[in-house]
Amino acid sequence: MTEEGDKQRFATIVEPHLGEALTLARWLTGSRTDAEDVVQEACLRAFRGINSYGGGSSKSWVLTIVRNTAYTWLGKSRQTRFVAMDDLKEDERLQMESGGIAESETASTPETELIAQADADRLTKAIDALPTEFREALVLRDLQGLDYREIASVTAVPLGTVMSRLARARRRLIHTLRTTEQ
Repeated sequence: MTEEGDKQRFATIVEPHLGEALTLARWLTGSRTDAEDVVQEACLRAFRGINSYGGGSSKSWVLTIVRNTAYTWLGKSRQTRFVAMDDLKEDERLQMESGGIAESETASTPETELIAQADADRLTKAIDALPTEFREALVLRDLQGLDYREIASVTAVPLGTVMSRLARARRRLIHTLRTTEQ
């Protein structure tokens, strides 16, 4: 295929998922700057391999490349640190993705902001305490919205393993949050 054809395929297959790619990379690396580096490298890999895309879920294909690139990058660049999220309301997800307190429709007070920050910190710590494979499954399912089959494809594990990891991760997260609440 020509370079122009490759550019068109890239625009159709990869570009629609760049936001999701950045979000996944950010949770995997723990830093927006590092995530941007990972996504840039993943885009280069995707462009070079655009002709190997054989159909199916383009989102899964792109996120697989991002995941693999992040692991490679983390292995070279620094100690691995993975973060993920559990089921959150849409406004809570946006808050966690932005890394701070989201603006509320209602007037916030210093007290509500302090409580919200403490809750977000507690959730982040609880998620950080999860084993890597559990955190990764949570990010792909609950943040990226992949279905179980897509997660199995991205992580190269059986479907049953994905379901088991998600169930265990959620149980551990709930347990941790309940015990730190007391």
